Amino acid sequence: MAVPDYQSLMLPLLRFAGDKRDEISAGDAVEFLAKEMGLTDEDLKEMLPSGISSTFVNRVAWASTYMKKAGLLEATRRGYYRITVRGQELLKKQPNAINVKLLKQYPEFLEFQQLKGTRSGEKIKDTREALDMTTATPSEVLETAYENLRDELAEELLAKLKKSSPSFFERIVVELLVNMGYGGSRADAGKAIGKSGDGGIDGIIKEDKLGLDVVYIQAKRWDNNPVGRPDVMQFAGALQAQKASKGIFITTSRFTDDARNYVSQIGSKIVLIDGERLTNLMIEHDVGVSAVSLYPVKKIDADYFDESI
Repeated sequence: MAVPDYQSLMLPLLRFAGDKRDEISAGDAVEFLAKEMGLTDEDLKEMLPSGISSTFVNRVAWASTYMKKAGLLEATRRGYYRITVRGQELLKKQPNAINVKLLKQYPEFLEFQQLKGTRSGEKIKDTREALDMTTATPSEVLETAYENLRDELAEELLAKLKKSSPSFFERIVVELLVNMGYGGSRADAGKAIGKSGDGGIDGIIKEDKLGLDVVYIQAKRWDNNPVGRPDVMQFAGALQAQKASKGIFITTSRFTDDARNYVSQIGSKIVLIDGERLTNLMIEHDVGVSAVSLYPVKKIDADYFDESI
């Protein structure tokens, strides 16, 4: 038989987790579902177009991811998860199937599906819901799939950052700024972070490789509490005390509107980087992420076929 789509795998996967009650591994889930769905060795050998991973394993992973976002499953440690109380309650209702439509009843899943924040400073519209797969062009389908994968990656990155230690978070900030062209060498940048000891300042980094100017840094690894105007005012005051004009305030949380308005009104140049922008910069500059597959999109070279040239 053909490898089932990921939505078809959701209900049997949740039942398997419900029967176990304790945590299950991703490998156990794949093995169980392969038998449950009657897949052959040939089915299990089917690979994604990239040729890097198994189609079936990939679809089981997406089935578990979607149910985690809906609160039906919860991760216990890397590669392991278990059913939640919500998942058990759903099984008691004996649904005929679990799919994306059913998962939309949970606000956490709806939030996961929405494109949050900004790109290039402008709020972007969530086009995924509106995309009609029967009329969309192949390019539209490809770009929408890419955005889905990127958003999922950004959310996973942010969760990792919030759980990291303060020292490791500082290392991540250093690597990101160096990859963006600041700080000269990693050694120079690493010595600067966390060494100033001045109130409201966590570190200093060269603005360019020659060190013609410096940028002061404040980094807050916060979970959900937003960074407000008082914290930004303290940072601005620390900059003035150092007679500095440039600063970067980085947080894994978000900034209040009042904090952003304050920054727009003062003389010092302070750039605010919230959790969403931070993860997008990490993805863009390859910090904490790696490419698993590439799909070059090619077009006809018109000049090649121009015989008059």
